[in-house]
Amino acid sequence: MIEAKPIIEEISIHCPPQEVFEIFKDEKNSVFLDSGMDHERSGKFSFITADPFLIFRSKGNRIEVIKQGKLEILKENPFNALKNIFYNYKVKKIDTLKTFTAGAIGYFGYDLGWQLEKLPRIAVDDLKLNDIYLGFYDWALVFDNNNKRCYITSTGLPEKDPNLRQVLAKERIKNVRNKLRTIEGYDSDDFSNLIDTPLLFSNFKKTSYLQAVERVKKHITAGDIYQANLSQRFMTELKIKPYELYKKLRTINPAPFASFLNFEDLVILSASPERFLRISDRNVITRPIKGTRRRGDTAIEDEKLKEELLSSEKDRAELIMIIDLERNDLGKVCDYGSVRVKELITLESYATVFHLVSTIRGKLYEDKNHIDCIKACFPGGSITGAPKIRAMEILEELEPTKRGIYTGSIGYLGFNGETDLNIVIRTMIVKNDMVYFHVGGGIVADSIPENEYQETLIKAKALIDALYFKNGQRVSTAQVA
Repeated sequence: MIEAKPIIEEISIHCPPQEVFEIFKDEKNSVFLDSGMDHERSGKFSFITADPFLIFRSKGNRIEVIKQGKLEILKENPFNALKNIFYNYKVKKIDTLKTFTAGAIGYFGYDLGWQLEKLPRIAVDDLKLNDIYLGFYDWALVFDNNNKRCYITSTGLPEKDPNLRQVLAKERIKNVRNKLRTIEGYDSDDFSNLIDTPLLFSNFKKTSYLQAVERVKKHITAGDIYQANLSQRFMTELKIKPYELYKKLRTINPAPFASFLNFEDLVILSASPERFLRISDRNVITRPIKGTRRRGDTAIEDEKLKEELLSSEKDRAELIMIIDLERNDLGKVCDYGSVRVKELITLESYATVFHLVSTIRGKLYEDKNHIDCIKACFPGGSITGAPKIRAMEILEELEPTKRGIYTGSIGYLGFNGETDLNIVIRTMIVKNDMVYFHVGGGIVADSIPENEYQETLIKAKALIDALYFKNGQRVSTAQVA
């Protein structure tokens, strides 16, 4: 095991993280974990890094590990392989910066669930995305959004010799500082350009989606499940650069767990409002979302829709079901009696929607680590259904194409015992100049199919708006084919 102490230097920087990332966005495997709102709570830190010393990617039980240009192929459960890699690296936690300083950043795709459970294989895997893609990074720019401070951290990993590791860490910091000197002169965002009205293609016809909702309800009536989160996927041609699209999205729909990941032949643009897992040493938090209403056109309508959501028995019941599911998942890896509901039901406001949210806490067993916790809870219950496994079986039968990254998790796993992962919703992926994004909703016994379909469009609003922006104004004129 290599135990490293990070070098942390505070720097003075006078522009926001999204402008700083302009310098790094085209570098190899550059990533931006972007907390665009709620800086006092969920969105305190943002992170930028690039050029990982190791790449971990998996599809099924085939794993590729690329370290310093050398490829190693493994055949095993990817969670076990990850645990072995993390065992090799440890970074001392520094009191002045108790967050990510070095470690892995990337995604766990929803289809990773097939490595955890025996599930049917029916949906078409047309995009053939990796189940896991993680870069292991030895340095980061850390933005404390709440206190308006910025730090460069570097560890010199994976160098084993302590003295040489310090030399490499200092050299990395010097290189990053040199790049930051070029930042002055960037123009502010200009959204005056007109993008052609996108023609969106769904993997469902509307009538087919309505029929799928009815089939979920029949499963509920039969006692198979209590609810399932049915989704549809949209696709359209991308006519601008991915980061330009991301800047539009973050302007329209800032989110506490947003991100931009520039991975080889795949780019991910996320504006997720939902936290999957926050783990600090042995302390765990999960914050499931259930219940959605659109934002009103006026302050009066906003208040009316808030009250409607808070008083909705259907939406509250959906969230309570998922709270029980998440408590059960955490109970697999947490001390008996430590799993508690900190916030039962609260309302959170976003640019285009309102959501109901809960907060559940636990404390990991001493012999369990962060990988064990992810494995026990993955994928998040709020985007599958209850009971989870039966809901996933039914969704595999009903959804035409694989979810891929959607409803998986994006975030970081630090070598210092700090982990933070989102739920991949409100997220676009770009592959071969095409944009893909899913939207879904929880189906329960009293769901009305037409209302459920319209809820998916409400959740898609910010994503659609980002695809068509004129003169700085949102224009939702996309046609669904």
